[in-house]
Formats: sequence, structure tokens, C-alpha cells
Amino acid sequence: MSDVYNDNDYKWIKELMLYPQTLARHLDYLEDTSQIHIPSDPIEKVIFQDNAKKAIRKIAQNKGHMLMVGKPGTGKSMLAGMFKHVLDKSLGEYIRPKSAIAAYPGKDVNHVRFAYADPDRLDKYIARVREQIETAKNSVDEFSLADQIAPVKKAKKYLLWAAGLSIAGGIFYPPAFVLTGLTGIGAIFMFIQENNTSVQEKIQREALGGKSVSVKHIVDMVPDVLYDPRKDARLMVNVSEPNSKNMKGGFRHDPYQSGSMYTPIHKRTYLGAHAKAPIIYIDELKTLIKTRYMSSLLEIMQNKQYILEGGRNTGSGAADRSENHLRADNIIIACCNHDTLRHLQEEGDGAFLSRIEDKGEIIQMENAVPENAEHIRQVAQYIKQEISNLEKDFEHTWGEVFAKEGHAGVRRRSEQIYGKRLPRDYRLKVREFSRNAVTEIVKELRCRSADGKMSCILRPINGIIKTAELDAIVDNSELVEPEHIRSAIREHISLEGAVSREIIENRKDLKKYITSMTDSIGYVVGLAVINSSSSGQMFGQPLPIHCQINTGGSDIITAPGKIGDIAKAAAQNVRASIKRLLRRVEAPYVGYEMHIEYIQAHGGVEGDSASVAMDVGLISDYIQQPVNQKYGITGSLTGDIILAVGGVTEKVRSIMDTELTMEGACIPWQNKYDIEPLLVNMDFEYVQHDEVPGIRIYRSEGEQDPFDIYFCKTKYNAYKILMGLSRQEVEERMTERSRKDLLFMKQISKKTDDQERGRAGDTSLGEG
Repeated sequence: MSDVYNDNDYKWIKELMLYPQTLARHLDYLEDTSQIHIPSDPIEKVIFQDNAKKAIRKIAQNKGHMLMVGKPGTGKSMLAGMFKHVLDKSLGEYIRPKSAIAAYPGKDVNHVRFAYADPDRLDKYIARVREQIETAKNSVDEFSLADQIAPVKKAKKYLLWAAGLSIAGGIFYPPAFVLTGLTGIGAIFMFIQENNTSVQEKIQREALGGKSVSVKHIVDMVPDVLYDPRKDARLMVNVSEPNSKNMKGGFRHDPYQSGSMYTPIHKRTYLGAHAKAPIIYIDELKTLIKTRYMSSLLEIMQNKQYILEGGRNTGSGAADRSENHLRADNIIIACCNHDTLRHLQEEGDGAFLSRIEDKGEIIQMENAVPENAEHIRQVAQYIKQEISNLEKDFEHTWGEVFAKEGHAGVRRRSEQIYGKRLPRDYRLKVREFSRNAVTEIVKELRCRSADGKMSCILRPINGIIKTAELDAIVDNSELVEPEHIRSAIREHISLEGAVSREIIENRKDLKKYITSMTDSIGYVVGLAVINSSSSGQMFGQPLPIHCQINTGGSDIITAPGKIGDIAKAAAQNVRASIKRLLRRVEAPYVGYEMHIEYIQAHGGVEGDSASVAMDVGLISDYIQQPVNQKYGITGSLTGDIILAVGGVTEKVRSIMDTELTMEGACIPWQNKYDIEPLLVNMDFEYVQHDEVPGIRIYRSEGEQDPFDIYFCKTKYNAYKILMGLSRQEVEERMTERSRKDLLFMKQISKKTDDQERGRAGDTSLGEG
């Protein structure tokens, strides 16, 4: 195939250099974010997700269900809140529950019945019943043991009189004192008996509640209000871990389960989200799958009602259930990631998805959107919204301090936080973003995506915006400038980013050591990325590779270590490409053992983006031509063509640090638009190495520390940049090496045959 670039190709590369001007033109309507107006419509505060916002308005019109599928940080929870807001403003007064739910005993102690009633009428009814119970309670005589105490008192009185008379008679007739002793003992016994009966009466009154005990069976029949719309007016309930208890409701444990002290069933009943909330928001469907509530949810979505049942264990409430149904006409708003979606597609042949689509829509959240004037405007709006939120945070945290102590008090307390002196004119107030600072945020969103698109994962960007704000405040800068954004980006890296940074630091010395100790034959600097599972961000890093080709081996290619299936398949493709090239130039093939080593790639390697780097390393070793170690390379090799790969922006950015001593990179032609964000707020110019076009970026002021990025269509373009050889030169040297190898193998074979004949002759002489 032809590897010649045409005039349009060079024109396209030069057009890439117009990107900073185009970006500035999209933002020429503002000098800073103070000129941006935040929309009053809450849905419009969610950026990028135009299809989702349109679907929300349609679903709200029809009161349908909604399932949002997308990566964390794309705005699913925010859109759910907006959906509630839209319904509240439009149909809230009509869909919000108006009836209270009352519970009262059923046919036996294990059954309960529910009734829907106007809350005011229900209050009046319950108040009237309680008044009647109070009247009945007052009509009941107080608990008393007076009938038992009266005879004892009378007997005690007679005994005391008899004791007194016996004492008087004993003066004249001493034997009468015997009667005194007997009557005295009897009187004491009667006193003890009277006291015991009185104590029993008091205990019974206090312990049993006196009159209340007499009417307990009536009190237990009074309905209990389980839901009052005047007290709980929520339109949407957020359920983080859906299960039978918090979705349906249930029956509480009763510690008094014996005698007449038990709590009636309707006073142990509580309701869940289905009965109380018109809208149920399930933030992560994966939890619903784990709790095995899916089958119950599907049944309720279909029937719009359910029977409340007790638990599955054998404890208190296990046998409890309702005699009639509870209403459950809910709107289900749910979110999930793509791994959960795959499970839902298989679960019950997609029954849940079918329920959603029956009265709603499944919304695919955008992971990336094209960079255009409208989306850039939305980025600026988003920044303004975050500035406004930070201003509210300052007011909430520091408002009271400022009111009492003024700016001086805020500065003094802030100095305690930062541990250093702050300027006397320090003011803790938000700063607006300059136009160039906005372009830095756009640049970062572009770097986190590919194909000329901006990432829609905005949650990590929030931290960058706030950190840049605080840096600008500490610097007492009038506006947030690009240097504040770049500093915040360096601080806000995920766990994977920290690992990537550590790997790069270690490979600085490794790269210098390899370069100083080798002739660079067979060594090539590949480029790899680490993906953050939390933010979706990619972090680039250099990947040193060493390749060898040994003559007369077993005609295989080996790549030892923790290599993934795709990486192994890429190595086989490289081997096939080299064999095809040898056949095309009609070079003899004698069989080669190819070996690929990813140097110190202890975490493993997966993907095909290093296949062109493998090819360069193997060809370098085959023709004994050094590879320029100042250049990195990435791309997927298919035959002779270099195809696009992911994470090119981050791969290139990772080796642009001047301390790494890299001077450039070769990337696939199809990834040319991924270089656009690297041109923002930088000096650059067009360069060309023979027929291969490129862009030179100056990493330091004054056009210092140039870094050249070349756009390669085929592997021969990469050979030219990294080894300085043309296609013809490479093919000639490969043919020459192959012929030498063939001659070498023939000599080895001839020598082996001679040795075999010599041994055979020696054997025949011995036999003679």
C-alpha cells in the first residue's frame, strides 16, 4: 500500500493548529464568568445530557418510569432530583397523597386492616373515640379492697378494747393479765393483716393502672395513623438499599407477648416507600439485585398494590399480615451502571427493563459529547454554578464569623488553617474564572476523552474548580487563572493517578539507565494508560519494551509476564506482519524465535496499543538499527497500517515532562484530533520529517524545550521517525539479513551432515 501523504493530509494537520483560536472564538462573548447567567430552569443546570433532559420532560408529562444508565459522575442523581422538581412544580398538588392511612385490628391478633381517609376527618373520629374511652374509664370504680379491710379493722378494735379491760381487771385479779397477753397478740396480728391488705391495694392501683386496665381492650381497638400527608409531604423518597422492610413496610417486634400486656398488631405496623411516596428513587440498582427484592418490585409495578406480610423468620411478627391491599401507584426512578444493565437484560429475560419501557424510558447517559460552541457554553455555565455553590458554602461556614469579626477575623482564623501569614487585604470571597481558565477546564475535559469529544464525567472536575478557587483566594488573585487550574489538576488525582505518577518517577531513572547501558537496538519506548475506575480518567505512562529475534528457533513469538489475551493476540499479529513483509520482499524465511519483554511492567499489560512499538523493536533488532529513545510511540498495528487507540492525549502528556528527557512521540494518524487540547495556552508550530507531518509544542516560555508529535499512517512512517530509515532501506536490510541467516543455516546444516557422515565412517571401520 502507499504510505504517501497527500495535500489534504498536510492541510488537516495545519488546521489542527487553529484549534486554540476556534476555542477562543467560542468564548469570545465573555471576559470572565461574572458575565454568565445561570438558568432558572433546574433541568437546564445539568449540562451535556440533552437527550436525557428531553426524555425527562416527556416522562414527567406521562408520569412514567425512568432508568438512567451511565458511569458515575455523569449527572444521574442530579437529573433524578430535577425530575422530582419538575413534577412538583407541574403536577405536585395532584399526585401528592391526600389521604391518611389508618390501621386497625383485623379478624385476629395476627391480622391488620388498612383504611384510607381524609386526615382531618380521621383526627376528629379518633379524638371522639378517645373522649368516649375517657368517659368510660372515669365511670369505672377505683380498684379497692375496702370490703376486705373493714372486718379486720373491726376485729382489731374489739381486741384492743378487750386488752384494755383485762389490764384493769388484772389489778384486782392478777390471772386476768393472761387475757391481756392473748388479746394484745390478736390485735397485733389484725394490724399486720390490715397493713398487708392496704399495701396490696396500692400495688394493684399503681401496677395495673387502675381504671386504664378496665378499658385496655377498648383502647386497643382505636385506629393508629400510619401515614399523615400533612406531616410527611415528600414527593420523592430516596431508597439506597431497597428491601422488603423499607420498600413495603412490616411489623415491629413486640417485647410484651404474654398475658394482657401484648401490643396490638396495628400499633406495631409501619409502612415503607411504596405506600407513602409517589416517586421512589433507587440510586443504584445493584443494591436491589443484591437484596433480592426484584421479584417483589416487579409484582408491585404490575399490580399497583400489595399485601403487607411479616418476616420470613420465626420471630415476633413472622405470622402477621394485612387483610386488604395497600395502594402502590409509584413512579420508579432508578440508576445503574453498564455492568448492572447487563445483569438486568438477563434477569427474567429483561422483565424489569420491560416494565420500565412499558410506561417510561431507559436513558443512556452520555459519557462524552462533541466539542462545539453550545457544549463549551455549557462548560462555562457549569463553572459559574460551582462558583455559586462555593459562595453559598462560604456563607454557611464563615457567615457568622464575618458578621461578628469582619474580614480581619476571617483572615486571622484562615491563617490558623493555612499555617502562614496571609495578605492584609485578604478577602474570603469567590473569584470568577478568566476566559483562559475556562479554556483550561475545556482542555481537561478534552484530555479525559477522545475523538474530539469532551468527557461528561464532571464529578472529579468539581474538586478541581474548588481547589483552583481556593488557590486564587490565597494568592489574592483578582480572577482564577490557568496556572491555578493546572496546579489544582496536579493535586486532584485519583488512586490510579498517584500510582501512575509513582511509576513515571521510577521510570525516569530506569529510562536513563537503559539508554546509557545499551546501543538502543531492540529497545523502544511504548506508551500505556491506567484507567481510574472511580472517575473514568486515564493516566498515561511510558512503557519500555525490549525485543529480540533469534535465528533458527522454533518459529514462535513469546511475551512472558502478566500479559492479557488482547496483548498476546497483538504480539501474534506483529509476528504475522513481519513474516508477510519478508514474503513480499521475497526474502528467504528460515524460522525465527521472537521475544518481547515489557520492562518492569509488574502490574501486567493488556490491549493492542503497543503492537506498533513491538514491531519497531523487533525490526530494530532484526536489522541491527538503533531506535531513538527520545521518542515514544503508540498505535494498533494491522498489517502495515497503524490504527487509532485510546488515551492518546494522556499518553503524550505523560512524557512531556522535561525531566523525563523525551523529545517527541509518534501517534496514529486517526488520533490527530486528540492533540488539540495540548495546544491550549501553549506555543507551537508545524514541522515535517520527510513526508511525515507533525506539530512542535514548546514546553517552556521563549520557545524552549520543543516536543514534536508526528502523525503516522503506516509502520514505515514510524521507522522513519524512530530509526531514520526509509521503507526501501528497511526492506533491503531485512532481505540482506534473511539471506545471511539462510546461508548461516545452510552452513550449520552442511557441518552437521559432515559430522554425521564422519561418525558413520568411523563406525564402519570399527566393524571391519
